[in-house]
Amino acid sequence: MSDILPADSKTNAAEFTVSEISGALKRTVEDAFGNVRVRGEISGYRGPHSSGHAYFALKDDRARLEAVIWKGTMSKLRFRPEEGMEVVASGKLTTYPGSSKYQIVIDNLEPAGAGALMALLEERKRKLAAEGLFDPARKRPIPHMPRVVGVVTSPTGAVIRDIIHRITDRFPLHVLVWPVRVQGDTTGAEVSNAVAGFNALPADGPVPRPDVLIVARGGGSLEDLWGFNDEAVVRAVAASAIPVISAVGHETDWTLIDLAADMRAPTPTGAAELAVPVRAELEANLSRLSARLKGCVLRHMDRKRQGLRAAARALPSADQLLAMPRRHFDEVTSRLARALTVSTERKRARLDAIRLSPATLDRRIADVRRTTDRDMARAHAALRSLMREKRSRLDRTAQRVGPQPLLRRQQQASESLAVLERRLDQAARLRLERLRGRATQCERLLATLSHQSILERGFVLVSDADGMLMKRAADVAPHAALALRFADGQVGAIATEAPARPKPQPKPKKDPGTQGSLF
Repeated sequence: MSDILPADSKTNAAEFTVSEISGALKRTVEDAFGNVRVRGEISGYRGPHSSGHAYFALKDDRARLEAVIWKGTMSKLRFRPEEGMEVVASGKLTTYPGSSKYQIVIDNLEPAGAGALMALLEERKRKLAAEGLFDPARKRPIPHMPRVVGVVTSPTGAVIRDIIHRITDRFPLHVLVWPVRVQGDTTGAEVSNAVAGFNALPADGPVPRPDVLIVARGGGSLEDLWGFNDEAVVRAVAASAIPVISAVGHETDWTLIDLAADMRAPTPTGAAELAVPVRAELEANLSRLSARLKGCVLRHMDRKRQGLRAAARALPSADQLLAMPRRHFDEVTSRLARALTVSTERKRARLDAIRLSPATLDRRIADVRRTTDRDMARAHAALRSLMREKRSRLDRTAQRVGPQPLLRRQQQASESLAVLERRLDQAARLRLERLRGRATQCERLLATLSHQSILERGFVLVSDADGMLMKRAADVAPHAALALRFADGQVGAIATEAPARPKPQPKPKKDPGTQGSLF
């Protein structure tokens, strides 16, 4: 010690360097406060540093204590520190010689009672509700008969065994389990990754995509269930395209995932019951509906059959429907033969009454000429009357007006009369030409049908003494005087003998089944 003190020192107090004082203080503080629990409010927390360590402060209403959590300890914490959270920190006090500060190196961090956790939970609940993550309109219905059920839970606990056992009893189907830790600091990240992983599975991939998800955990304290209040879990469940059933804790427990899920189950076993129906009940319901359908079909067929029978009784038979048409057909058939015979006789009588002879043609030509002459006389008389009327009207007009208009009107009238005369002459000429053409046609027809042309071909016209034509040899009496008319003249003759009469031929018997014939 005497070596340290200077020669001219006037005191016997020991002299230390800054490093010696800092080291002595560090040892003293660490020895005196090697294991402490400090309660305070987190202040200045900005998350882990790039190195993985976290630096912040613990404070109350009168003092402030710097704190640090090393990277290895940070990963082991059950929940993440947040700004303003009241916590109980366990660790040891030490000093930092570089800034002459003392701080606590935290080994464990716990919320300062349920009140603080509930306040934090309520604050997080209000924040997420304001974003609409708990809106009932966003919730989707759970499929009635899923093919694949995805379960997010611990693979070693009793929860997964209860879920699988309940699903097997009710409706056996494919169950996919995504193993996660359901307690601890990594719970939020693992559960959110599991929900996102199930949603990322392709619909037609080698691993079937679940139709419904169950996020399950057994009961526990608020601290044990704190991982399911994580903001990342709530956002992952709210963003899931697959309907999610929340089954975290017992019926009285609740977490934020219950509010974001599409349906909340009181227990994991209840979640399995909500996810799948009871197969036996479905089969019984199907059998009941099948029996009802069969009964309805049978009753419907019975009603239709009864209606058909009633309609059949009301409808007449085929014989009744065809009775009147058959009778009408028979009557028409019987009248048709008589009608054909009568029509044939009438046509024959009309044909016999029509005698096309030269005298008939002459009479018709004479009638046409008389009609033409009468029409021409009427036309000339009408023209003369029209001219007289026009002339008298012209004279009256000439008396009312001067000579010049009268001359013009006379000139116009003269021109009109000239036009009318030309039109009259033209019409008369056309009329005469048409009549002359018709007369020429009649003369040609007369020449064609005249017996003179027939006589020119070598035929002879035979008549008796009275001038009556003899059409049949049977009508000629023996030694009768006959007149033979040739094309160039007439010669008398006497019948030498009676002609041989032809044997009458028997008439064919009429078939009663036929309708008759015109020939």
